[in-house]
Amino acid sequence: MTDEIVLLGAGGLAREAVEATRMPVNRSGSVIFGYLDDDIGKHGQLIGGVPVLGPTTSAQGLAPDLHFVAAVASSADPGRRLRLVERLGLDPARYGRVVHPAASLAPSTVLGAGVILLAGVVATCDVSIGRHVAVMPNCVLTHDVVLGDGCTLASGVQLAGGVQIGAGAYLGSGVTVREGLKIGDAAVIGMGSVVTRDVPAGEVWLGVPARPHIR
Repeated sequence: MTDEIVLLGAGGLAREAVEATRMPVNRSGSVIFGYLDDDIGKHGQLIGGVPVLGPTTSAQGLAPDLHFVAAVASSADPGRRLRLVERLGLDPARYGRVVHPAASLAPSTVLGAGVILLAGVVATCDVSIGRHVAVMPNCVLTHDVVLGDGCTLASGVQLAGGVQIGAGAYLGSGVTVREGLKIGDAAVIGMGSVVTRDVPAGEVWLGVPARPHIR
């Protein structure tokens, strides 16, 4: 059965989600019905052939058989996706998933509602992916990795065994995290960093090895 999805947001991540559902094999069994975006200038436009239906606040008024995926991400505002979900207050059962057919997920992988997994994502064994998580292309999640709700992994992130990523955290492109470490809620890890110790909640870390960044 095909799941019709409305994407919350019409930016770059949303466009990538659209393309993931257009592959010859569509693992999530979904098609994109439209976008909702709070940029009035986009309303009524076709973006990648998909219409922008109106603002995100109109979600409650759409047909009850439609499902939603929050498709916004920003390293400057890592909690944006979770705040959007909380603000809309939709029934959790109304959230679908977008999983690119070129993602490789072990049968033991646990997926929360509202996730976006793009091409080349690998989950090897007993990986748990929370609700409203976005994982960009070519990320590797090894055994026993746990991704908290609303976190974002940019392209090429490598997580060793047992790593735990907190809710709303953002890991930039090419980040590597050593086995067994914890990244706190809403933490931001800069592009290309190598994390060799636990990162407290809300902090920004950069470098090789990664260290706290004073803003």
